[in-house]
Amino acid sequence: MCTTVPRLAANVSMMFGEWPFPERPEAAAAAGFPAIECQFPYDWPVEMLQQRLRAAGLPLVLLNAPPGDLAGGDRGLASVTGREAEFRASIETALRYADGLGCPRVHVMAGVGDPSDPSTVARYVDQLGWAADRLGPAGITVQIEPLNGRDFPGYLLTGTRQAEAVIDAVGRGNLRLQFDTYHLQILEGDLLASFRRCRDVVGHVQIAAVPDRGEPDQGEVDHHWLLAQLDGAGWDGWVGAEYRPRGHTLAGLQWAWQYGIEASFVGGAADAPQ
Repeated sequence: MCTTVPRLAANVSMMFGEWPFPERPEAAAAAGFPAIECQFPYDWPVEMLQQRLRAAGLPLVLLNAPPGDLAGGDRGLASVTGREAEFRASIETALRYADGLGCPRVHVMAGVGDPSDPSTVARYVDQLGWAADRLGPAGITVQIEPLNGRDFPGYLLTGTRQAEAVIDAVGRGNLRLQFDTYHLQILEGDLLASFRRCRDVVGHVQIAAVPDRGEPDQGEVDHHWLLAQLDGAGWDGWVGAEYRPRGHTLAGLQWAWQYGIEASFVGGAADAPQ
């Protein structure tokens, strides 16, 4: 039995897909999660999502800024030449949602770009500084996250050392590293050593199995062990469960039972949407 009790946040963009998106916060609450995170809530009005969060009684602890045209190949806009105005408009949208929903963190995706091109890096640093300045007065932290090239070919930000250098260059206190074990195991491995080195700039943690991005109960990383180690390293922030369930969301929650998840769900998977 693992002794740590992480503060788990269900990622309702990837989990609880059996429910319509606006109903997922209540499903996560019924399963015992104390918080949620999401990726792109922009298809639904802020006011309706406010009502759903109040009904669920859960905080929203992270959302993503609009990433551009995902279907067209965009993976964020922060470093992309010629898209500066569009990027800043996306931050205004993220601010409206984050402020309206009481969300204290916004993940800003870097975009596809060449990290060896000084002008691309300079643009990225400048845009992140602008975003941090724009979101800071509302008490919102900007998160940047290295993403692996298997899932995100050509993505600009591909490692923790690169992220640390960017955070240092931007020089804003509300710019932090999003430490995603799925991406970082593929990119770097040696997760605990990386976390300990980056601890002072980590603002959020996310977990999923490697290599299939399913429940964090198998694969290359022993997440029960790792969560205990992060707890021992002083991590008391949120841990986002950002994974794709291999089957029904509720049926796959056994990994989290020891952390109190599914403790209050009435009925179970058989009574949930299929």
